[in-house]
Amino acid sequence: GGLQGALTAPSPQDWEQRQEEDTLLIERILLLVRNVLHVPPDPTEEQGVDGDASVHDRVLWALHISGMDDLLKFLASAQVEQQWALHVLEIISLMFRDQNPEELAVLGQGPAGAEHREDTRELETLRQRELAEKRARALQRPSRHSRFGGSYVLQGLKSIGDRDVVFHKGLHNLKSYSHDLGKEPRRVPRRRQAA
Repeated sequence: GGLQGALTAPSPQDWEQRQEEDTLLIERILLLVRNVLHVPPDPTEEQGVDGDASVHDRVLWALHISGMDDLLKFLASAQVEQQWALHVLEIISLMFRDQNPEELAVLGQGPAGAEHREDTRELETLRQRELAEKRARALQRPSRHSRFGGSYVLQGLKSIGDRDVVFHKGLHNLKSYSHDLGKEPRRVPRRRQAA
């Protein structure tokens, strides 16, 4: 109640006119909260059933019910309250003392986050399977041989104009070279074919 009363001022002018007693009160309350949260857990005292809330968790719940967490958020974000930043930071770090970051992230996402992670895992599995199949297909494919045998200039044989003939087939085909090599044979209609 004291912290709330000291912090909930009606106008910005009152922030500047805040009494020194109010400043001391706020600091003492923040230090009290910090010291309460700083108490280390005692496993011999806390022999509850699995799943029971620990003393630390119950303190955090009491802070939440009292609205202290909202006040801490206000102190952390208000420009005029920067003098309390280190106290607030220490309290927040003590609040999350026993928590695992990965578990907190999962809890924050809720069921939608769990579904998204499941979908992502399935997609990754399918992608890996597809890559493996593609690799297997590539290994089964016969190696392609290049049909390009090279290009040669036939000196002494003239093409159209004054240039030498450029021969694009393999050298073993050179014996059967003619100017008509590679050209489509001209079709003669049936009625004009020789009997």
